[in-house]
Amino acid sequence: MKHYSDIIIAPVITEKSMANRQNNVYTFKVVDTATKDEIKKAIEEAFNVSVASVNTLNTKSKKRRVGKYSGRTKTYKKAIVTLKDGSSIEM
Repeated sequence: MKHYSDIIIAPVITEKSMANRQNNVYTFKVVDTATKDEIKKAIEEAFNVSVASVNTLNTKSKKRRVGKYSGRTKTYKKAIVTLKDGSSIEM
């Protein structure tokens, strides 16, 4: 089994993800090859919580422009993790 630091890259910090934390829903960037079971085990091992469900999605790149230079943002896999009642992650 992989170590949890090989699966979880970083938390996603947006207004929507911060508002969802009050409902025990947390959002993380994860490795593209990670499965829902691997993500669940990694979150449980890293934060000592019990996970109720894991939803995943692959983000699309967006066009961004800085001055005359244009490019695209990177794509990544996002995991939306719902914890069971009584569990919370301290960050």
